[in-house]
Amino acid sequence: MNQPLAYVHPQAKVAKNVVIEPFVNIEKNVEIGEGTWIGSNVTIMEGARIGKNCKIFPGAVISAIPQDLKFDGEDTIVRIGDNTVIREFVTINRGTKASWETVVGSNCLLMAYVHIAHDCLVGNNVILANAATLAGHITIDDYAIIGGLSAVHQFVNIGAHVMISGGSLVRKDVPPFTKAAREPLSYVGINSIGLRRRGFSAEKINEIQDIYRYIYLRGNNVSQALEYIEANLPATSERDEIISFISRSSRGIMKGYAKQA
Repeated sequence: MNQPLAYVHPQAKVAKNVVIEPFVNIEKNVEIGEGTWIGSNVTIMEGARIGKNCKIFPGAVISAIPQDLKFDGEDTIVRIGDNTVIREFVTINRGTKASWETVVGSNCLLMAYVHIAHDCLVGNNVILANAATLAGHITIDDYAIIGGLSAVHQFVNIGAHVMISGGSLVRKDVPPFTKAAREPLSYVGINSIGLRRRGFSAEKINEIQDIYRYIYLRGNNVSQALEYIEANLPATSERDEIISFISRSSRGIMKGYAKQA
């Protein structure tokens, strides 16, 4: 707070032990939690709500107005959880009147040049690799990983524990626990390595794999697969999460794996 080469608006609410490096600009109507480090040349604009023990690297711009022609100056925010790392030149735009906020959860890693547009909802423990780009109104659930240089279409939903290959164009919803790759984006299996790392048992991983066999590998359409799964497979939290995610998908889910000619 005593850095003479940084500007902090007197109405900004900054915890006493926040570290602010030279040439930082922090505007009014900003809140920053204790233990956060803000690297040089970071710009934090009106409406930012940043949690505790975050690290924001040089060149990042947090809470700029949306790149949305419908935005009419409404009072919206960006909310960032605790322990999130925001690397160089990341941009996170605040919300519009559609939802009034853009949210990034706790314990996330946003690598360099990531862009998160207005009204996105990013869960906890999410990793967005270098230059991954989210259009507006996207939801990403906990523990998802989006590969570098990927572009996600507006209104897409990405489930928990998903792994998306680098350079992907994500136009459809990606159900939880899966891996997605190829062009057009397709199911290429479940994220078994990620699930093992997060403590899922071999039995639980096999259960998830069996569910997706009915969805993608048995020749059923999605409705038939969901009816069969709900009627014949044991009710578990993972089964119900998959059914719920797919049932509420408005864009449709990614296609199944198909051999290319």
